[in-house]
Amino acid sequence: MTRAYNFSAGPAALPEPVLRQAAAEMLDWRGSGMGVMEMSHRGPEFMSIHAEAQALLRELMGIPAHYKTLFMQGGALAQNAILPMNLLNARRSGRATADYIDTGIWSQKSIAEARRYGTVNVAASAAGNGYTRVPERSSWQLDPNAAYVHICSNETIGGLEHASEPATADLGSVPLVADMSSSILSRPVDVSRYACIYGGAQKNIGPAGLTIVIVRDDLIGHAQPCTPTAFDYKVVADNDSMFNTPPTWAIYIAGLVFKWIRDTGGVAAMGERNAAKSALLYGALDASGFYTVPVAPGHRSRMNVVFRLPDERLDAAFVKGAQARGLAQLKGHRSVGGMRASIYNAMPIEGVQALVDYLGEFQAAHG
Repeated sequence: MTRAYNFSAGPAALPEPVLRQAAAEMLDWRGSGMGVMEMSHRGPEFMSIHAEAQALLRELMGIPAHYKTLFMQGGALAQNAILPMNLLNARRSGRATADYIDTGIWSQKSIAEARRYGTVNVAASAAGNGYTRVPERSSWQLDPNAAYVHICSNETIGGLEHASEPATADLGSVPLVADMSSSILSRPVDVSRYACIYGGAQKNIGPAGLTIVIVRDDLIGHAQPCTPTAFDYKVVADNDSMFNTPPTWAIYIAGLVFKWIRDTGGVAAMGERNAAKSALLYGALDASGFYTVPVAPGHRSRMNVVFRLPDERLDAAFVKGAQARGLAQLKGHRSVGGMRASIYNAMPIEGVQALVDYLGEFQAAHG
């Protein structure tokens, strides 16, 4: 079997050692006579899998004791609603608005959904620069009485990323919230800067179906009356993410991925490898004089490298040639076109080098 280098934006490539272990344990997990997908989520076997995954995530990210880690479902799109349901409750917190920073399509989806449950102030937007730069921190028009400030740390579709963690010293008591779906565990993060971090698992953590929520204790217990019980952070936390049947297989795979990250040097080493991969690819694109990257240097995603060919009529030939060389899923999102190479944690640098080599071959043939 020949495995492709999978540049999909999500569901995305998983580490090969993880897939091999999961395959070996498919029919019989550690002598239990059952596969993980068959286990009761309240049985001792799965409870041990769940507890270990929780502990590993806390260890990898250095999550403080006064934060809960929740394993939920519905992806980041569901959290776009679940978050304001839990945090934007004027009757309980006295705070009736939330600030959102618009850096692209996923930010816009978050804004639109939050407006169904409260008042949203778009405190800054990258629309004016064509979504090629994150708005300067000094330009954010923040409400000191907001329930929270929301950012998308990395825009998967547009390839725009907050290069560093936003300054929080001037936020006062306003919590900072981040959608980290496509950047979580890709580099070290100071969790204490954030009141809540959430993200879908299907990019850097595991298969689709699991959503990670890391939330500070003081933000739990303020849900709006309309919040479904299964989406109330307090109910989920009080039941250790077991109020409803959790996505057991996805949690199991996530735990294996957490072990893989730990055993390959942890999040700091992962961040160094990701920096090297993105530098290699952006360097080749910038030096080519053929391909263009729409996002300004210093604002470019390390996870989702968006680029364009000089003539979009070449796109189909580029994708076809890439597939023939085992380079899969390079076509850009339908809303923006072009190409996109998602180089998440599981993408080895050899895959990036293979793409760089192909960029040169295609340019020589069509430049």
